[in-house]
Amino acid sequence: MERLSNIRNIGISAHIDSGKTTLTERILYYAGRIHRIQEVKGKDGGATMDFMELEKERGITITSAATTIEWHDKQINIIDTPGHVDFTVEVERSLRVLDGAVLVLCAVGGVQSQSITVDRQMRRYRVPRLAFINKMDRVGADPSRVIGELENKLGHVAVPMQIPIGMEVHLKGVVDLATMRAVYFDGPQGEDVRYDDIPADLLDEAERARSGMLDTLSLYDDELMEAMLEGDEITPDQIHKSVRNATLAREITPVFLGSAFKNTGVQELIDAVTRYLPSPLDRVAFACDNSNDGAEITITADPEGPMVAMAFKICDEPFGQVTYARLYQGQLGKGKTYKVTRDGSSQRIGRIYRIHADKREDLDVARAGDIIGIMGVDCVSGDTICDQSVSVSLESMHCPEPVISMAINPLRNADRDAMSKALNRFVKEDPTFHVRFDEKAEQTIISGMGELHLEVYVERMRREYQAEVEVGKPKVQFREAPTVETKFNYKHKKQTGGSGQYAHVVGKLIPLPADAEEDYEFENVVTGGRIPSEYISSVDKGFQMSRTKGPLAGFEVVGAKMILEDGSSHAVDSSDLAFQVCARTAFRQAIRDASPVLLEPIMTVEVEVPTDFQGPSTGDLASRRGMITTTEIKGNSTIIVAEVPLSNMFGYSTDLRSLTQGQGTFSMEFGCFRPTPASIQAEIIEQVQKQNSKVKSAK
Repeated sequence: MERLSNIRNIGISAHIDSGKTTLTERILYYAGRIHRIQEVKGKDGGATMDFMELEKERGITITSAATTIEWHDKQINIIDTPGHVDFTVEVERSLRVLDGAVLVLCAVGGVQSQSITVDRQMRRYRVPRLAFINKMDRVGADPSRVIGELENKLGHVAVPMQIPIGMEVHLKGVVDLATMRAVYFDGPQGEDVRYDDIPADLLDEAERARSGMLDTLSLYDDELMEAMLEGDEITPDQIHKSVRNATLAREITPVFLGSAFKNTGVQELIDAVTRYLPSPLDRVAFACDNSNDGAEITITADPEGPMVAMAFKICDEPFGQVTYARLYQGQLGKGKTYKVTRDGSSQRIGRIYRIHADKREDLDVARAGDIIGIMGVDCVSGDTICDQSVSVSLESMHCPEPVISMAINPLRNADRDAMSKALNRFVKEDPTFHVRFDEKAEQTIISGMGELHLEVYVERMRREYQAEVEVGKPKVQFREAPTVETKFNYKHKKQTGGSGQYAHVVGKLIPLPADAEEDYEFENVVTGGRIPSEYISSVDKGFQMSRTKGPLAGFEVVGAKMILEDGSSHAVDSSDLAFQVCARTAFRQAIRDASPVLLEPIMTVEVEVPTDFQGPSTGDLASRRGMITTTEIKGNSTIIVAEVPLSNMFGYSTDLRSLTQGQGTFSMEFGCFRPTPASIQAEIIEQVQKQNSKVKSAK
């Protein structure tokens, strides 16, 4: 248990360009894991955790990378995650298996759109976190404003644990409010941490900040409040204990300051990770016990219990599939056989790795709390692997649906096999990347989370598989939804030689509200056995099969609740197939009568431009049917937040650069689906009909 209490599994997450990978690079250096600091966009090969060629070229993180460091007597397993919303599944699956997280915020940009998304993901998986306000050396750095945004935009109770010594180019160090000491980071790489007295001109500010910190903490710690009321001296140990307890309960978010690029404040942050974030012993995982009708049970980090692990990431590599897994309970031994709960298959563990970016270190056994790579297991992301003696399924991860599609075709016949291999690998690795073959158009359609997402996969096909492909124009994934309640009453009768087919279904289709959690619901209210119970699921299956293609333009139908009220069957002619066929036709008739509308994906777009270019940038968004929600001026920049249909955002990065002389940046994430204006809907339906007629004439 002592070993477990010394483990920290943490993720580093943030908005694009907040400095996650730069911070991780410093952590690795100070912990002795690497012996030379490399920069994200440096000429010396790029940062350690950005090991893919595409990551080095673009200066962005595309895949999450894992590593392990030793800090004093603690083992810290770190996952560095991407900031782009296109690769949000990397953040999603990392946070699913981590115990704690560091939310990195830019001292100038503050809480940005992707910061909100990442925070939502942390809440979904109940992950305690620290906040690190990075880039304190930049002009316009304002930690007070960022802390205010942390409270107002994200709803955190932010507790500043430090104040800066100097700001912007004059940043020298930080004041630790728990110990009331000044902390400086000397040496060429900031490796020598020096503690000193607080500068006289900062003493009053430090006293006020410490008093505010204690006041906030006392709201969550009765012992601390009692000591303060009695006028006792509050010791650093009391503060550390109070902060840790409130952080684990996700009641507060301790805030730290620094500049990873200028090597300031990083060691203090690592100390805070070991001091305040949970060990595997402090966290409880929830699972379903399949041997007991799926009853919910808790999994604790017991090294002696039956082995339970989650495969959270799959990498197909030239020498085999590497599965990234988190061990929640028990021990995993090399050469032993375990069970994949999803399909009940037995899998023998070939090799076990401790992972450091793209390098591996062989292990014979892994224990509860470890994050490792294993070979020899055939599974998919989200699978639970457990001992043969138990059958449990861990709470799975959330995977958002794709919002954009494009057609790809091999340029030569020789490229077809390579493209197929690449697509099979990418689908297995990434749950947000979908592939289907459009039989009408006779082309392969790939779908993902954004232009960049699909662009990266196409480039990887060319580089890693030498598959030259032709890419079609990106296509938006619209949806179709009913707007009025309709009834259906359909009887399917077909008589051939021998037994025929008979099924009869009666019920109604009800539109679901826009904020409904599910896209489709089915309710059975048939009484008196009018439809035999074994055919009820056939009706549901038929409805769902028909739902994949709507009547307007062939898009998926969402927001429909199907209520089966009555029907009839035949003792000889009724069958599973008959009721499926009957339900499919009934659904098509009902949805056609329900005045369906097209729903288009609306993106939340955050644009940062110099204030001089605010007018043209706002006008351009408006011309794309964008609705401006907020405009905020930060120093010399203006932040514009708008809701814009995805179909009008293609090529926006090029246009924004042109409008702002290359100085504008933007980020975009999926917001919701909304009804398409009637004129646009008519255009889309016409385009689809033209495309279908072209395909027919070509045949």
